[in-house]
Amino acid sequence: MKISLEQFDKAFENRIRLQIMSVLVANERYDFNSLKELLNATDGNLASHLKALEKEEYIVVNKSFIGRKPNTQYSASDKGRTAFLNHLQALENLIKQQKY
Repeated sequence: MKISLEQFDKAFENRIRLQIMSVLVANERYDFNSLKELLNATDGNLASHLKALEKEEYIVVNKSFIGRKPNTQYSASDKGRTAFLNHLQALENLIKQQKY
């Protein structure tokens, strides 16, 4: 069985975006600073990858204030969760077809 590269989602080719989606699929929501610390990413790098996922409608952004401080929470959308799980399935299929 040959795996078509079309089964892989280009949005998850980048390590940071793959990690973001892994965290968001495993957790109900995560805030910006916690993601930044967990992934050891800079503000700008994390923000650009979150924006790319938001553009694909793979994540939902919820901005609020805690006291006077802004707080941005992210969660996986249904579309994003499905795309991510499909991407993981394509990876599993690729691994299973490898002969050792």
